[in-house]
Amino acid sequence: MAYSGSSGEMSGIQKAAVLLVALGPERSATIFKHLKDEEIEELTLEIANTRSITPQVKDAVIDEFYEICLAQQYIAEGGIGYAKELLEKALGSEKAMNVIGKLTASLQVKPFEFIRKTDAAQLLNFIQEEHPQTIALIMSYLSPHQSALVLSALSPERQADVAKRIAMMDRTSPDVIKEVEKVLESKLASLVNQDYTVVGGVDAVVDILNTVDRGTEKHIMATLEIEEPELADEIRKKMFVFEDVLLLDDRAIQRVLRDVDNNDLAMALKGANEQVQTAIFNNLSKRLAVMIKEDMEFMGPVRMKDVEEAQQKIVNIIRKLEDSAEIVISRGGGDEIVV
Repeated sequence: MAYSGSSGEMSGIQKAAVLLVALGPERSATIFKHLKDEEIEELTLEIANTRSITPQVKDAVIDEFYEICLAQQYIAEGGIGYAKELLEKALGSEKAMNVIGKLTASLQVKPFEFIRKTDAAQLLNFIQEEHPQTIALIMSYLSPHQSALVLSALSPERQADVAKRIAMMDRTSPDVIKEVEKVLESKLASLVNQDYTVVGGVDAVVDILNTVDRGTEKHIMATLEIEEPELADEIRKKMFVFEDVLLLDDRAIQRVLRDVDNNDLAMALKGANEQVQTAIFNNLSKRLAVMIKEDMEFMGPVRMKDVEEAQQKIVNIIRKLEDSAEIVISRGGGDEIVV
């Protein structure tokens, strides 16, 4: 399919396909990691059917994408009114209203907006006496950084309980959310969308645990391993991904590489982004780096499953070395001091 008209004549999926083509394979692959399987299939089919794109259409789609991202950033910083004011200055009144209009439906129904703008200390005082299930629901809507601060400040016996409830949370009725907001004297408007809202889940608690200090994380995981061993195993597998090797300093990377099989390293790097590859190669001897690069070239196309298995082996080594205090992973939940 050739795109030569205006972007306004294109569907959302067509614009998404054009954007991914314009971004290139490496950036598009990163975006695909955050999409559902059916979305990936739909986009892949649309991209496959795309034959040519005029520079005008490509520029129009990128401009529209940039404007929407800009609007989302402004809204996150100061609300819809603030975003409208800044966009009017940047884009003009008519275009600003058009961009805001595309986002309004989804942006106006975010629960607990007033809490997300609250200082962490005030937030803790605000919710710490609530039922653990209520705390879990609220934390599911907060940023991982905010949730990590709250989780770290809870009593040890409540930390694992709340983390477990977040991980096991699936779908929450809009009526329940509205009732919680009412009890907490929320000033938010009523939820417009009556579809059940997906919150929490394993990914949510992983984001939080990856942000809290190591001591809090260890306590929560130790408790979950006793009470919910299968859930603890699922969380542990997702807690540190291969790309997080960038959180390690050079000395830590060198220590990890001493325990890594060269064949696993070549396979793992085959599916890694350029930044991760550079970090690894910079910590290998020149001779070994050349050898690994040759192995990667000679192995040709590989299965993603094999790449993921090799990367997981290296992740397991990193976690083992961290547990034994041989390396330190830089975390957002507080500085770790080694003496």
